[in-house]
Amino acid sequence: MPRPTKPPALPADIAALGFEEAFRELDDLVAQLEGDDLSLEASLALYERGVALTERCNALLAQAELRVREVDGAGVGAGGGTGGGTGGID
Repeated sequence: MPRPTKPPALPADIAALGFEEAFRELDDLVAQLEGDDLSLEASLALYERGVALTERCNALLAQAELRVREVDGAGVGAGGGTGGGTGGID
């Protein structure tokens, strides 16, 4: 049975981006792809970069969600409620 392969690492320039920067670049990239003046090779290169940017945004969103859950969970025992009276996010 073949071993699952690890996905390739993100390019260093994308891995260094914050959420807002990565999302802005992804938005710009989509606008470029919607244009009519790209060769097939250029379109594929932009698509591949878009996939990497999407992975970066998803990873950063997952980290933010984890932080929110940790903060929300930390208040459950302390205030006798659902995290300091702010209610659940679920």
